[in-house]
Amino acid sequence: MLNEFRKEVRSWLEENCPPTMRTPMSEKEIVWGGRNAKFPHPDAKVWMDRMAAKGWTVPEWPRVYGGGGLNPQETQVLREEMQDLGCRLPLNSFGIHMLAPVLMKYGTEEQKLEHLPKIARGEIRWCQGYSEPESGSDLASLQMRAEQTADGFLLNGSKVWTSYAEESDWIFCLVRTDTTVPKQQGISFVLVDMNQPGVKAEPILLISGNSPFCEVFFTNVKTPKNNLVGRLNGGWEIAKALLTHERQWISGMGLTEEEPIENYIKSKMGADAEGRLLDLAFRDKLTHFHLDSAAFELTLERETALQKAGHSPGAASSIFKLYGTELNKRRYDLIVEAAGFDALSWEGEVSAVDHVKTRTWLRTKGNSIEGGTSEIQLNVIAKRVLGLP
Repeated sequence: MLNEFRKEVRSWLEENCPPTMRTPMSEKEIVWGGRNAKFPHPDAKVWMDRMAAKGWTVPEWPRVYGGGGLNPQETQVLREEMQDLGCRLPLNSFGIHMLAPVLMKYGTEEQKLEHLPKIARGEIRWCQGYSEPESGSDLASLQMRAEQTADGFLLNGSKVWTSYAEESDWIFCLVRTDTTVPKQQGISFVLVDMNQPGVKAEPILLISGNSPFCEVFFTNVKTPKNNLVGRLNGGWEIAKALLTHERQWISGMGLTEEEPIENYIKSKMGADAEGRLLDLAFRDKLTHFHLDSAAFELTLERETALQKAGHSPGAASSIFKLYGTELNKRRYDLIVEAAGFDALSWEGEVSAVDHVKTRTWLRTKGNSIEGGTSEIQLNVIAKRVLGLP
């Protein structure tokens, strides 16, 4: 049966995935969806729509929520065939990787039917409202208020480091709904439509020269009571569950690259007639990096298999987030070291490729901060994984 399914998948992908969507995808070409979705290539929308119609943007989700209804084995077959053909990921979103898992567990059936199909079809783009100017690593100290009204909540306050807020349609937020109890016990998890008066997103410039981050201000913003996920003042449990999924998702960047890094490194440092890097000491560094990357990839594959069997990653997601982001920093440390003086350029002096590498190297420093700093992850690993005092 599985072999027959594989043949059907292969045939469908060959017929429906445009040739332009079978090429390596740069970060600028990622499809995020949304009311005002941008498609760098018209075939990207064709590919997303075709996959969404099959439910294969989220193949493991139930069909009633916009998914493909595939079992874990079928989902793996689909991913293997897409990888073999070089098919691009048709849709990427915070809705898929962060919000959906907690809606599946904590949301009402009404909330699931309202939001999950739109996420699966790429119709709504979500962002995350967690950190605040005075509440970063100590997230539970957040102060954004949500006062109860006759028909819902009135929101006042701000969020910071909100990725892609200026391009998003909705935001899932942690808000303070009770100030008389210990801080973790007075937090709720709400969904807010950003297309309304009182919501303002302002981009934050990073040292790399650009940024996906924003500060978002809420002034007397309304959201109805049916946009409360879970119970009132029960948001901290949901927040921790969502962070588990976020951290595991972020960890994947440790394995993500547009092209093998040795191609760029060889162009800077030279290679012998057999294509081996000339610098033996640097070749050793590169070999160790690839060995660590391969081991990490196998670990994530094993964890994915466990999750499909019903195992929750729990605090172990902190291990993946820590290692993945630090691995990504190592990748770009090697790149800028190989580039030498060219890595000191900012604009004009050398090729645009060098500028991008340097700016990306700077951006990777933020990877070990977002989703919880590396220091926070080490604390979680020590306490909740290793059981240290």
